[in-house]
Amino acid sequence: MNLVETIRVSFDALSANKLRSSLTMLGVVIGVASVILLVSIGEGARNYISDQFAGLGTNLLIIQPGKIETKGMLPPVSTTKKLTYSDAEALRKRGFPLKLVAPVVIGTGTVKYQNRHRDIPVIGVTYEFQEARNLRVEVGSFITDIDVEGERKICVLGRKVVSELFGTSNPLGRMVTLNEARYRVVGIMEKKGVSLGTDIDDIVFIPVKSAQALFNTDRLFEIIVSIATAEEISRGTNIITEILKKRHDGNEDFTITSQAAMLSTFQTILTSMTFVLAGIAGISLVVGGIGIMNIMLVSIKERTREIGIRKAVGARKSDILAQFLIEAVTLSTIGGIVGIVIGGGVAYSLNFIFPALPISVSAWSVSLAFGFSVLVGVFFGVYPAKKAAALHPIEALRYE
Repeated sequence: MNLVETIRVSFDALSANKLRSSLTMLGVVIGVASVILLVSIGEGARNYISDQFAGLGTNLLIIQPGKIETKGMLPPVSTTKKLTYSDAEALRKRGFPLKLVAPVVIGTGTVKYQNRHRDIPVIGVTYEFQEARNLRVEVGSFITDIDVEGERKICVLGRKVVSELFGTSNPLGRMVTLNEARYRVVGIMEKKGVSLGTDIDDIVFIPVKSAQALFNTDRLFEIIVSIATAEEISRGTNIITEILKKRHDGNEDFTITSQAAMLSTFQTILTSMTFVLAGIAGISLVVGGIGIMNIMLVSIKERTREIGIRKAVGARKSDILAQFLIEAVTLSTIGGIVGIVIGGGVAYSLNFIFPALPISVSAWSVSLAFGFSVLVGVFFGVYPAKKAAALHPIEALRYE
């Protein structure tokens, strides 16, 4: 019997029991659909995090006060020292590869206009901040070096702040009260939305020295440094460390974190989560494979006399083996195809209904799910096929 004839006989056998074949494939369908859906959610989360980091600038180093140290037999101690505006100025004077240096002060304030007020984050920055963090003013102007050095009481508002306080009115030139001090609105930021859990549109930006005066501090929350190229990040880190240690009496009482390292950490966590989700969904495929094996064993029992007759008229062991193996693989393959359609359809439907839900159907997840479904058919189909092929023709003909 040639291969084409074997395939035809296998399909005829499956077609004779449509309901049973469909129910057998259901486990594979659910498994493949689950793998695609869960992996798509994991992939979407990874892409979302990458986009969020990219949207807040590239090639960045974040310098924060304090260094975790281990001394003697005591637990690790956090030595918190302050970063100052003059530290940022020293880094700015260094130049290449330190492209941009943005000192930052962060606090919380109450911004008021007439009878409306909001308690929101207030960030003290310099002009370089918007470049480093990939933010842009849509209307008016951003904070300048003159505003910083003159400690001017001016502010730039996020879109949500403007909407809540001014409605449809133009806020430029208006005076708002910030922690009982009056500030003039000079700019409105572009709409940015929520990024890494922070609503960028619900922030007030003021000059960094004005923020220090407002919050009565000479400390900086952090210094953001943009490096000229990704290849220069390591060198930039060493230069920053050298400069700040000289200014801090030889003490490395600060921590430098690379944005790329932060992203890598997130990516590692999310990649692990994606594979865990795929593994959990893969259990459904294994269960589906066990269902295929069970049905194939039942089918062999039902068709024992048929196998005996085929062997009696000249069918070889390889013909019987191929027939039952093709039946098993056909069940898993069709189940895989249906599962891909359902899984992809559900993923795209969820993305359409909930646009904020990060879902990304990747080619590798589809290939992985389909390939695994075919392997399940082969793996769980081999034993029943061998058992059918090993039947003795005389004993098979005697079977009732």
